[in-house]
Amino acid sequence: MPTTPSWDPQQYLRFADQRTRPLRELLARVPEPQPHPAGSPARILDLGCGPGNSTAVLRERWPGARITGIDSSPEMLDTARTEGEPSADYLLADLREHDPAPARPDLIAANALLQWLPGHLDLLPRWIAALRPGGTLAFQVPGNFEAPSHTLLAELCRSPRWRDALGDLARTADVHRPEEYLAALAATGCTVDVWETTYSMLLTGPDPVLAWTKGTALRPALTRLPTPADREAFTAEYAALLREAYPAAPYGTVFPFRRIFAVATRT
Repeated sequence: MPTTPSWDPQQYLRFADQRTRPLRELLARVPEPQPHPAGSPARILDLGCGPGNSTAVLRERWPGARITGIDSSPEMLDTARTEGEPSADYLLADLREHDPAPARPDLIAANALLQWLPGHLDLLPRWIAALRPGGTLAFQVPGNFEAPSHTLLAELCRSPRWRDALGDLARTADVHRPEEYLAALAATGCTVDVWETTYSMLLTGPDPVLAWTKGTALRPALTRLPTPADREAFTAEYAALLREAYPAAPYGTVFPFRRIFAVATRT
């Protein structure tokens, strides 16, 4: 069974602006959460809040809301409480098991979370049902699992040197086509908006695509490998593959980055 990744908040935040841009564009399509009838602020859940960068964006958009960030990583939550959005509440929980219904949220946001939750289509109706009437579920997921950054990593995990330790990590990500998300959300009776965007990001510095993946896709492999020597050797092989797939130019390295977005409002 795959080991739960050990997350490095600072590595993840090296590309904080690029990682939060899709979230900002997602939230631009979210209807304003309405206050509760008693007049208290809107209730927002940030599922998979990580180091709190997404929670800070939510606070910027809705400064009067009561926001709770939920994540399964203690390291990420420690950073969220001190450097992300200190005024929010935070909860350590497995999001496959967590029930958001008691919170009766106006908005459930999930930024680059669902790819880590196998079978997450089954979670969507439960999350929709937890919303107050008129509430919204908004999420975005990476759609670049057929890109070299991911296919090369999977091939390396299956290679003779690494397959005993990492072969089971070389699985197809549990991310679906946009039309599948549309169908699953529409079946709940929601008003649904689904779209996709491919960003052509310009990364700079030495091995910038490797630096990007160290914050996300590469973490499970680095967590699994038992010794520093193994981690260094695996990283060196992967870096060489990435340099060939994403050649550097004088102005930087172009990294195409496809995202899938969904906004579903409960009627």
